[in-house]
Amino acid sequence: MIGHQDAEAAFLEGWQGGRLHHAWLLAGPQGMGKGAFAARVARFLVTHGRGGDGQAVALGDPGDSAAGRLVEAGNHPEILHLTRQLKDKSKEFARNITIDQVRTMIRRLHLSLSLGEWRVIIVDAIDDLETDAANALLKTLEEPPAKTLFLLVSHSPGRLLPTIRSRCRTLRFQPVDRDVMTAWLHDLRPMLEIAEVRAIVAASGGVPGKALALIDSDVATMEKKLLAIAATGDPENRLREALAREVGGTSNRARLELVIDIVPGLLAQLARERSVAEIAPILAQWDRVQRTVRDAIRGSYDGTMVGFEIGNCLADLAPRSAQPAR
Repeated sequence: MIGHQDAEAAFLEGWQGGRLHHAWLLAGPQGMGKGAFAARVARFLVTHGRGGDGQAVALGDPGDSAAGRLVEAGNHPEILHLTRQLKDKSKEFARNITIDQVRTMIRRLHLSLSLGEWRVIIVDAIDDLETDAANALLKTLEEPPAKTLFLLVSHSPGRLLPTIRSRCRTLRFQPVDRDVMTAWLHDLRPMLEIAEVRAIVAASGGVPGKALALIDSDVATMEKKLLAIAATGDPENRLREALAREVGGTSNRARLELVIDIVPGLLAQLARERSVAEIAPILAQWDRVQRTVRDAIRGSYDGTMVGFEIGNCLADLAPRSAQPAR
């Protein structure tokens, strides 16, 4: 866990003082570990009880071992999760958390606690609630049952109903400082070159989950592919087409952002290696890359198109002897 210190302190302060707010909005970029934080809070509550005695504890303390084993097995009866479900006979998830799911949860709230002193509802993410489901949840937040805690994960809190936000105490998960991220990744993956760690940190925007995903993208290999396009001109478009496939689609957005982030460094490297007369064309291609990215953000952000166009920019920087005849 990284970047959760302030959120942990705020939660524990409320629990220790016996004034724990009934609904907490965990707000911040996707990949900050908000869902993992919610799971830790849920485990803490069902293993530590009522609170309010000023006891000095940490969120990771084990607490009641029997309740802890139920949590680890995913069988604790008082931790309820609301999330998008798999479609019938499909491996795809539904677009929304439905009104039926919320109604089922509400019916559970009318039952007495079967174990311990807390019931915890985790909604991950509340952004996924369909309209009727959001309205149903709002009514419950307005008149919450005793000893029930709601943990509402949100990647886009500004899009939520203002009435839902107003019923919650907000914990904001901010992007982590670059130096802290660099030290964390270096400790986590000591075999990575420091230059690769810094590239990943820069591309992650301070979001730990995104940084971990980028490690699997293999920064060094990606740099070699981009430099190969710049060195050969990719006369048969094979390298550019492969690049476009690698960064296209929603699932590859992190890899596309990595490419966008490391291109400036590669262009700077080429500028150092080339003659003075070749610096102006390199700067022109950098401007072209920037325009491509800006246009994509304004439009549909087609990763395949952006990847191929970045490849075109690099291909145009190949030495004349390597470029195909026009």
